[in-house]
Amino acid sequence: METAPEFRQSSFCASGSCVQVAVLANGRVAMRDGKNPAAPAQQYPPAGWVSFTALVKADGLGQVSDFRRW
Repeated sequence: METAPEFRQSSFCASGSCVQVAVLANGRVAMRDGKNPAAPAQQYPPAGWVSFTALVKADGLGQVSDFRRW
């Protein structure tokens, strides 16, 4: 029997409506919306997750308004 992944969120998230992440048994990273945890989680390969978090840490994603052009 497969166990449910343990989703975690930032300790700064007081409202519970933050992004939640979990490492799955197959090594992929699952991400879901904390406001709707019953919805399917998006899954990413480890290398993709590492690249994404490196961009976030380096502030390489720009302003939220910049996402409209993507």
